[in-house]
Amino acid sequence: MPKIKTSRSAAKRFKVTGTGKLKRNKAYKSHILTKKSPKRKRNLRKSAITDSTNVKNMKKILPYL
Repeated sequence: MPKIKTSRSAAKRFKVTGTGKLKRNKAYKSHILTKKSPKRKRNLRKSAITDSTNVKNMKKILPYL
């Protein structure tokens, strides 16, 4: 059987926690920051756990992560 290719773009965006969950960074923190409140920008800095509805697809494109 051939090896499965990892999606390199996804591999750079996701990390696996100790319990096996996928950790990701939040979107909307790159530009047009003037109209966003400081509280909103501060909360966008924190990482988030990938939603359970997306985990199956993410595991498929990240087979060795």
